[in-house]
Amino acid sequence: MTKWEYATVPLLVHATKQILDTWGEDGWELVQVVPGPTGSEQLVAYLKREKQ
Repeated sequence: MTKWEYATVPLLVHATKQILDTWGEDGWELVQVVPGPTGSEQLVAYLKREKQ
């Protein structure tokens, strides 16, 4: 059975691609992006990768 680890990452609107590219290089896969607790100004990304 595959085991996963998860991360939640705040996304800055002006640097979203750079942030996601950095996490992707470390093997993280984007699962979902949702509005943060302060509204649409801030987004939160949920990521997963296979646990080693």
